[in-house]
Amino acid sequence: QVQVVESGGGLVQPGGSLRLSCAASGSIFSIYGMTWYRQAPGKQRELVADIAAGGHTSYPDSVKGRFTVSRDNAKNTAYLQMTSLRPEDTAVYYCFVRYQKSAGGQGTDWGQGTQVTVSS
Repeated sequence: QVQVVESGGGLVQPGGSLRLSCAASGSIFSIYGMTWYRQAPGKQRELVADIAAGGHTSYPDSVKGRFTVSRDNAKNTAYLQMTSLRPEDTAVYYCFVRYQKSAGGQGTDWGQGTQVTVSS
């Protein structure tokens, strides 16, 4: 069993900042990658940031320069630092984890999501 839990969402004014956390726990031997997605009402889920096991990161143009993803491998936790937030960043933010299971084999899991609302 693997659990993925996001936290840190909330209401913030335009131009403000938030830091999200994604903690994975359970029968994990190692984590390959951790990816942040978001889904706004009526829109498709979109990739926001990805961080690989070696620390390589990637972002879409919509958040590049404003969002920074990092990870603490010892804690199986990823972070998403969001700055210069805009109303269009309002969405539910999800964490997706790819990992090697303790018993062997690979697995993936989603978190339950955390709401981010950017509004004055």
